[in-house]
Amino acid sequence: MESGSIENLHLLYQGPDFLVVNKHWDIRIDSKMWYEKLTVQRQLKHRFPELADPDTYYGFRFCHQLDFSTSGALCVALNKEAAGRAYKCFKERTVTKAYLALVRGIVAESCRTITLAIGKNTQDGRTHMMCVEGTEGCENPKPCQTDLLVLQYGLYKGDPVTKVLLQPLTGRTHQLRVHCSALGYPIVGDFTYSLKTDTDPYRMMLHAYYLRIPTDRELIEVTAPDPFQPDLDPGWVPTDTIRCLDDAMMEIISKGVESVNKKEEVVQKPPQSKKETEQERAVCEQWLSEWAGE
Repeated sequence: MESGSIENLHLLYQGPDFLVVNKHWDIRIDSKMWYEKLTVQRQLKHRFPELADPDTYYGFRFCHQLDFSTSGALCVALNKEAAGRAYKCFKERTVTKAYLALVRGIVAESCRTITLAIGKNTQDGRTHMMCVEGTEGCENPKPCQTDLLVLQYGLYKGDPVTKVLLQPLTGRTHQLRVHCSALGYPIVGDFTYSLKTDTDPYRMMLHAYYLRIPTDRELIEVTAPDPFQPDLDPGWVPTDTIRCLDDAMMEIISKGVESVNKKEEVVQKPPQSKKETEQERAVCEQWLSEWAGE
């Protein structure tokens, strides 16, 4: 379990307009707090000072979010135009993401789709959390979808757990953590959604494994090595394999490519002129100027 450091930045992809790094767990993407000495932004400035953009507060434009506790593939745009192309892919939902997780308990169904709407938790002491619709204090719940595939059953430090592959079809805050918790299978080591009870694991077992962003100039497609292996973490002991990770990923990738192709066919039809609303323009400009993360 290698600890994070300013030098410990693992590069997964480098192209003319984008970088993809394998974010360490328990490191923020960026922060305006003076006491946050170790962030991905600081790692990037240390490793690639010549690529920092002086027109942004942080020096780099992050194309999407990863929670503080989550590890894995994180894409960085190296200029404003590239950020705009990535934003377009996210807006049109042509991006494919898949996460690996160890969750508490034995997930009986080998595959399932979770469609619980997620909103802001307004209960005292939980305003930093999200919750599913129907929960007391749940405010402004929005539709969400997560596809779950069971990979393996096993034990983590003697307790029953399931290794799953999660594909978020929407991008709500803490979506995967909230969905798993709501089903009764919280992610191992999730301090927040276990209500501060799951403290033994050295990290939260959620990892951004696969990322595909098909921009019009550059195809970004990467996998961040699976950290949930017995040789890397002896606390994890798989006992039964339900499906191979490679086979599960082939299924997800093929569905993603098929979906993008269908959308491209629709785009080829004569478009109806539609002006961008002021709200849409404001959202895009704010995102492009500098994305502040959590």
